[in-house]
Amino acid sequence: MLRLAASSMAAMHLAGAETPGLPLCVFSKHLQFLKDEALAEAAIEIGAEGLDLTVRSEGHVLPERVSTDLPRLVNLLQKKGIKVPMVTTSIVDASSRYVEEVLSTCSRLGINTYRWAGFKYDANRPILQQLNELKPPVAGLAALNKKYKVRAIYHTHSGVGLVGASIWDLNYLLKDFDPASVAINYDVGHATVEGGYGGWINSFRVSESHLGGVALKDFAWVQEKAGTWRARWKPIGEGMVRFPQFFGMLKKTKFSGPVQVHFEYPLGGAESGKTEITIPAHQVLSAMKTDIRRIREMYAAAARTV
Repeated sequence: MLRLAASSMAAMHLAGAETPGLPLCVFSKHLQFLKDEALAEAAIEIGAEGLDLTVRSEGHVLPERVSTDLPRLVNLLQKKGIKVPMVTTSIVDASSRYVEEVLSTCSRLGINTYRWAGFKYDANRPILQQLNELKPPVAGLAALNKKYKVRAIYHTHSGVGLVGASIWDLNYLLKDFDPASVAINYDVGHATVEGGYGGWINSFRVSESHLGGVALKDFAWVQEKAGTWRARWKPIGEGMVRFPQFFGMLKKTKFSGPVQVHFEYPLGGAESGKTEITIPAHQVLSAMKTDIRRIREMYAAAARTV
């Protein structure tokens, strides 16, 4: 188990105080190799104010055990000063297995935000027709969220055939629904993959009315030996995401969170949620700590210019 000096907790709070309005939570997928006390200690060590807990198959909390295991883990984390502003689930719609158990438990614990699973297109059918067909399931989920006083945020991934990759389509799907019930989790890394020059700027602007969460990661295009190009995830500040510009835009929206930090670049398996990693844990945590420090530095600099 990780052991930390008392100064680590103080350092975390000091670091957080440098960027008011941007509380950072780490996606617990990248700490899947740690549990309970060790998970809490790792969050403190890397300087995160909170965790976005995985509540799904092979997650930190299994959906079938959510009513007992989520309260226990949240209580443990809170005693260590770690908040849980949101969870990530495999919920697709109101008929998903364990959906009411997950939402009712989150509601009781004061966790009012959760990430819900995404949709895919059928390449052989018109896009707008498919988006219109998705509105009834979204309406059902929105009604269930209203019942439990929680909000689902839809994560914007990049890739072929994914609803929300271009983000305009997600705005079309959600625009007539209350953003207090269903909203967008804007991933600036994936958005930059899809629209690296100016597309991400427009996609962020169109997301503002339904902005419920923000996810941070960095990437660069690399050419492989076969000559093909692919997006490769990088540590924060080492890729193509224009964080200073994005943070300036974010600051103007008065958005207050949750903000999630993702670590998708090679970290001995931690990047993909492995329960066993191939490099020492301290190397993983050191990389995460550096990313969080860079985020805070860039956000603080951007905030001074707004």
